[in-house]
Amino acid sequence: MHDDKPLWVPSRASIEASPMYAFMQKCNRDFGLSLAGYDDLHAFSVADRQRFWTSVWEFCGVKGERGTSALLNGDAMLDARFFPDATLNFAENLLSGEGVGDALIFRGEDKVADRWSWDRLRSLVSRLQQAFKAMGIGSGDRIAAMMPNMPETVACMLAAASIGAIWSSCSPDFGEQGVLDRFGQIEPKLFITCDAYWYGGKLQDVKAKVATVTKQLGAPCLVIRYAGDASAVVNETPGAKTLEDFIAPFEPRSIEFVRLPFSHPLYILFSSGTTGVPKCIVHSAGGTLLQHLKEHRLHCGIQPGEKLFYFTTCGWMMWNWLVSGLAAGATLCLFDGSPFAPDGNVLFDFAAAEKFAVFGTSAKYIDAVRKSGLTPRTSHDLSSLRLMTSTGSPLSPEGFTFVYEGIKQDVQLASISGGTDIVSCFVLGNPLQPVWRGEIQGAGLGLAMDVWDDEGQPVCQEKGELVCTKAFPSMPVMFWNDPDGAKYKAAYFERFDNVWCHGDFAEWTEHGGIVIHGRSDATLNPGGVRIGTAEIYNQVEQMGEVAEALCIGQEWDDDVRVVLFVRLAPGAALTDELVKAIKNRVRTGASPRHVPAKIIAVSDIPRTKSGKIVELAVREVVHGRAVKNKEALANPEALELFAGLAELRV
Repeated sequence: MHDDKPLWVPSRASIEASPMYAFMQKCNRDFGLSLAGYDDLHAFSVADRQRFWTSVWEFCGVKGERGTSALLNGDAMLDARFFPDATLNFAENLLSGEGVGDALIFRGEDKVADRWSWDRLRSLVSRLQQAFKAMGIGSGDRIAAMMPNMPETVACMLAAASIGAIWSSCSPDFGEQGVLDRFGQIEPKLFITCDAYWYGGKLQDVKAKVATVTKQLGAPCLVIRYAGDASAVVNETPGAKTLEDFIAPFEPRSIEFVRLPFSHPLYILFSSGTTGVPKCIVHSAGGTLLQHLKEHRLHCGIQPGEKLFYFTTCGWMMWNWLVSGLAAGATLCLFDGSPFAPDGNVLFDFAAAEKFAVFGTSAKYIDAVRKSGLTPRTSHDLSSLRLMTSTGSPLSPEGFTFVYEGIKQDVQLASISGGTDIVSCFVLGNPLQPVWRGEIQGAGLGLAMDVWDDEGQPVCQEKGELVCTKAFPSMPVMFWNDPDGAKYKAAYFERFDNVWCHGDFAEWTEHGGIVIHGRSDATLNPGGVRIGTAEIYNQVEQMGEVAEALCIGQEWDDDVRVVLFVRLAPGAALTDELVKAIKNRVRTGASPRHVPAKIIAVSDIPRTKSGKIVELAVREVVHGRAVKNKEALANPEALELFAGLAELRV
């Protein structure tokens, strides 16, 4: 669908007031350039990465010793080193404020509300740092947390980073095996957990899980009071302590920040892999900090004191992205639990009460709000909201329209996409350009991102692989337990030599924007033509009868046929008429090649903990192959609905 005018156009005043515009003027002054707009700025950022990243460091006020060199071996993707002689401390940069102003504002559904000043945050970080050191935790040791998205989690991460320990987290809804599949690989010196948590208004008990996981990990356990009885959890877990007991011997004092090399490991994140145990992706302190500062300050335009919100759990990289907002001086708004508890207004109530400037969420959430019939635009005062971001899966063109019609008319909507692999975004919004329906605004600064065909040739307005042709700071340092780097290389560099191949199926638009058509390993190949699954979902999920869809390619008759599974809305039935209507909708909205050969109704669709549907796992089940890592799923039992279906044998 070609829309002839954009959904949002920045005013001249808003452009000139943006940090990105100020940054562009700084580059013009410093280097005698005449950059006039985003395309110019992006071209400079990729052509002269040394000057660009040095300017980001200066503009964003990074605390640390920058050293003399900004980039070594810049032409070699795997051997490039940014700021090779720099030293910094990640936590020192995030603890950017002090005093009684809000650093963190927390809501746990409608059960818990809390506010943390910068002083309160610093006080707990100081006491935790002393306690960690007293138990012998130091640089390079791992601390693993199974925690809600709450203030204490942020404090524990900052205390870990302050001494150079490596932080890794997941959310408390992970099953026992899911936690062990992740943390068992990295052998933490400390395991941190909550005593219980709220979801959907119900108290979720973790006592038995904590006892088993702690025993298997063979690490001491720190239990943080939240929704249950911390003492009861400690009593059932040998060697465990409550947070109060853990920090009792220590008084708050000034925090010691150990300055470490730019590439010192900060985080271990895990691929959501349903094809084997999750990959342990190690990210550096410097690369993460610089990339996030660039995204927050320049792309999101965050100013000190603004309220930044992302709906995320601690098991998704958007949590790591969110907490870096502290380095830009933002006040973080944290929410834990279901975004529909007690009802679909809860996040908009939070946004209106706290005056969010930036509201980040998932495409699935926007779609759920649209289908629930809510119109926050008329029910809530969102006057402070200037940027809404969406990620997790491609936001449909109808999702774009709904944000402007149902949430707020004058808002910049940034669909963003990147991943756990880079703990950030390849493509995202920017405040200097318009927003077009269904399109991501463009590539991130400093990222030589492109779309290539199978022969490795750049393509425009046709689909191909999303690649990055030059090294960038937030590439992983390594994978854990991958001594020769073979797993790391295989993950991104097997397809094209010396070029990062991300695994997204993407397309440049006529406006210079990007559309992501789904994961390339989930693309369909009927008759040898590659089709992105998102193109089919964009049609089918607009139909009132369809709550959600999942699409796979089934090997059939020496070819691949498109099979569409639909979870129907309450009261709907998959009649012959509805099957016909779905096929017509796909034929006219996408193309005849997209039309499913089979449409099958299912009662549930399997998804990961962060809400992504798992096409590959369903494809394996349909073909009678084993799914190795069901622990990555929020609802693994749903996979059984796809096994041995009679409809797929004809």
